Amino acid sequence: MHEDDHLLIVDKPSGLAVHGGSGISLGLIEALRESRPELKFLELVHRLDRDTSGILMLAKKRLCLTTLHEDIREGRMDKRYLFVAHGDFDGGLGHVSLKYPLYKYLLPNGERRVKVEDFGQASLTTIKWLGSSYQGRCFVGEAQLKTGRTHQIRVHLQHHGYPILGDDKYGDRLMDKAIGPKRLMLHAHRLVITHPQTKERLTIVCPTPVGFDFDRTLKQELL
Repeated sequence: MHEDDHLLIVDKPSGLAVHGGSGISLGLIEALRESRPELKFLELVHRLDRDTSGILMLAKKRLCLTTLHEDIREGRMDKRYLFVAHGDFDGGLGHVSLKYPLYKYLLPNGERRVKVEDFGQASLTTIKWLGSSYQGRCFVGEAQLKTGRTHQIRVHLQHHGYPILGDDKYGDRLMDKAIGPKRLMLHAHRLVITHPQTKERLTIVCPTPVGFDFDRTLKQELL
């Protein structure tokens, strides 16, 4: 989606892990390093869950990496996601802030999970209603990350009563079965950063891919 001497921004498909591990030998970062051997430095700026699609940043210079990490810590980066969730949104037409603290833990099989716990890390997601979908049984929303915790959007929405469609870790399988989503309905669709070298504001918008389905008329209005 964007490339220069300092930064590479790609559209990651759903189902592709960003890096190897946990039984995955080859992830996106390893594949890019193999296909682009001329790049002496290439590191992930941030991560996306395996089944989340959309905008992913990689740094081609160490200074670029550290600068963008500082921007993330200081809240100077605007990352937004589209999602489809079960339920009838009760936040009106405004924004709703979800401030549930999150705690990471491992299942007996070593799988990583996250849950809301009072002693967890402070976490903040802002969500906005964009429209109803699937005859009012679900809604389309935009989530803006204020912090960058593991599985943050998925756990915050589930805890608030709005599990994301197609979420095999935190979703509602019975409600999913009635609708039949083809994938996790979470997509990183908009990114605004200050370029670490030029200091210009850079805006990237990533259209939703095939399989990210919701009511056609609403999709035309939003996208």
